[in-house]
Amino acid sequence: MVAHTGQNVTAVVDVLVVGAGTTGLALALQAHAHGARVRVVERRLEPFRPSRALIVHPRTLEVLRPLGVTDALLEQADTAPKVHLHLGSRVVETGLADLALPDTAFPHLSLMRQTDVETVLTRALTDRGVTVERGTELLTALDDGDGARGVLRSRHGVEEICCPFVVGCDGPASAVRACAGIGWHGRPYAEEVVLADLDLGGTSGTDAQVFAGRRGLLFLFPLGEQAAWRLLATRASAGGAGQDFGQPGPAVPEAELQRLLDDAGMTARIERLAWSARVPLQCGLARRFRRERLFLAGDAAHTYSPATGQGMNAGIQDAVNLGWKLGFAASGTGGGSADGFDVEVLLDSYDRERRAAAHRRLLLTHTAFWAEASTGRLPSWLRAVAAPRAAPAVPVLLGRRRLVAEAVRTLSQLRVNYRRSPLSVEGTPPLRGAPRPGDRLPDAAVGVGGAAQRLHGLLARPGVHLLLQRDAAPPPDMPADPRVTVLRLSNSPGRGLVAVRPDGHVGFRCGAADPAGLTGWLSLIGAAPFPPVRP
Repeated sequence: MVAHTGQNVTAVVDVLVVGAGTTGLALALQAHAHGARVRVVERRLEPFRPSRALIVHPRTLEVLRPLGVTDALLEQADTAPKVHLHLGSRVVETGLADLALPDTAFPHLSLMRQTDVETVLTRALTDRGVTVERGTELLTALDDGDGARGVLRSRHGVEEICCPFVVGCDGPASAVRACAGIGWHGRPYAEEVVLADLDLGGTSGTDAQVFAGRRGLLFLFPLGEQAAWRLLATRASAGGAGQDFGQPGPAVPEAELQRLLDDAGMTARIERLAWSARVPLQCGLARRFRRERLFLAGDAAHTYSPATGQGMNAGIQDAVNLGWKLGFAASGTGGGSADGFDVEVLLDSYDRERRAAAHRRLLLTHTAFWAEASTGRLPSWLRAVAAPRAAPAVPVLLGRRRLVAEAVRTLSQLRVNYRRSPLSVEGTPPLRGAPRPGDRLPDAAVGVGGAAQRLHGLLARPGVHLLLQRDAAPPPDMPADPRVTVLRLSNSPGRGLVAVRPDGHVGFRCGAADPAGLTGWLSLIGAAPFPPVRP
């Protein structure tokens, strides 16, 4: 837990976060909220611009809510976006608000620039006394048997730091992944994305526009950072050696951008081009997300196509999963086992839970991107011929709100579960009719002694939450842990108990008093029971 600068030695940090994008910032917030001292370094002197991600999913807002940043995010977001889908000569209008998702407080897709998300998360860290150290680069990192050791370089010189954990949130070309010797399984796409901020003449309105054509999709979002519109289009890759996948590359000439608009069937003309870039793409997955005390999250662990808007959302959800575990581990035994707490089981669960979820998401995005962007004969025919013919049926399908909601559940990871995790434990007897261990806890109206309230609102604070049914026996009288909150649900008959992890997933449940099972599970994650029950 010490940093060495010349002859000076100071105890400063439990978790070194490398990278200050949305993943690194969210991880630092989550780890700090659960007891860890964090330090965030970023080699870039300024925040990365322009934004690439533009959509925030419901599940992402849920997992960030206990960190106190959701309201600030929603102030920056369009939570009732409308989209005009152009299929040949037909235009279908659809809304992405008020979806049929009664079990979440955020039943909508939110249009929001990545830069705005980073600004909110950075401000929240600053309020907690954590400053992002820009212009600080990680040169090397290794596990030395007792913790992690890294070498940093900044304008102040070269510094060696020793701490329990280092997390690489440093993108597809991750220095932490290279230092950890973790392999990468991936391949480039034959298609690339073109990005641009531009002002258009001959178009009106502020709704998003999507054009499906033989050569790919073209999106226009009213979210430009340097002009009114952000253009995102797919096309066959121009190739080139030494491509930096996922990063904006050479500019695209205005004539090429106008040709993309013309090919999509738009009559609009480019009046001003603020910037443009072609972005080479790959899909890939790290062979593991952890090696000893070195961890990977976000794009350092997995990269996707832009289809379904997974990148930023998946990284934030990685961060929230790992952050609380590092916080509990840092304030636990420091590496061994004591009182039933084996820190290795807790730390290993991150790879087991999030790598499996990332693999499933990789298959989803790869299939979606094939349909959206592939220049092969079949997907090109589907977009250019079959889709316009099927256009009259699209409003009927979109009118089936439950069908749309199920698609959003899948895309936004509301369906992700960790049932096979070592942290998912069924007590004795099992509790029927409640979410299974490993499942996300749905939102619902509950009573806690007064008027009905929303469950997720009651749980919107860091830590573990023990939910007692109305007639459940109170937990054993043991020393309190401020990271554990107990709530009795007066409108839930029964004698059962559900323990909810800090990331909103059920960790333990039982149908009646099971003090040994509950104590064992709390020991498993490094939390000591129990505070008084809140009526």
